[in-house]
Amino acid sequence: MLCAEMLSEASMGKVDIVHGDILTYKLDRAFPKHLQKIWEDDPPNIHIIGNLPFNVSTPLIIKWLEEMANKSGPFRYGRTQMTLTFQHEVAERMTAPTGGKQRSRLSIMTQYLCQVKHCFSIPGRAFVPKPEVDVGVVHFTPLIQPKIDQPFKLVEKIVRNVFQLRRKHCYRGISLLFPEEQRTKLTEQILMLADVEPTLRPTELSMKHFQGLCNAYRELCDRDPDLFAYNFREELRQKKIKSQDICKTEENDVL
Repeated sequence: MLCAEMLSEASMGKVDIVHGDILTYKLDRAFPKHLQKIWEDDPPNIHIIGNLPFNVSTPLIIKWLEEMANKSGPFRYGRTQMTLTFQHEVAERMTAPTGGKQRSRLSIMTQYLCQVKHCFSIPGRAFVPKPEVDVGVVHFTPLIQPKIDQPFKLVEKIVRNVFQLRRKHCYRGISLLFPEEQRTKLTEQILMLADVEPTLRPTELSMKHFQGLCNAYRELCDRDPDLFAYNFREELRQKKIKSQDICKTEENDVL
């Protein structure tokens, strides 16, 4: 609290210090309404700048990206720009091109919504206490029109499934979008609709490929509204529970 008071005093009252959890703080309340612009205009006179703790940086940027997609939070004021710090490797993932070694889920989720620039890196020795890794400074400018015109949760589900088996052919991760009894048939359908070669690796998929996959998945979900609720990990969890119950029953029979 003393540090906050010193900063406020040094700025002659021009800096407001808010203590709270950045993951839950409502940034849409932080700025005056007269700064608001329509989405298609130039970015508003608002800039989010943060030296983010590594342990919250990824969930925080995903949260802000979802708000960006929904034009909520700090993005209700327009295409609010951000300049943020991340672990150097995370910064490289966000800006990785198609085919790049660092191409990942974060690459797609940031690049489909933003113009992303890895501005520069800061050596760890510049910080106190010194982190074990260097830090990357990344600048984000929201795009007027996202490169994938589908709901954020749908895009996130596609991208997450594709990259959870990043060393396999892409059809392996894509197939996990579908229940076991429909898996082969629907995997073939989505790949055909999206015009995606099944033997491409996840890192080789371009933004156009992901656009096609998201549009095709939306079409399949429109045909079967229950499809989007399917969760491969939940299916595995239920199978594990069922298997444990069977083992206990067999053990009791022996006893």
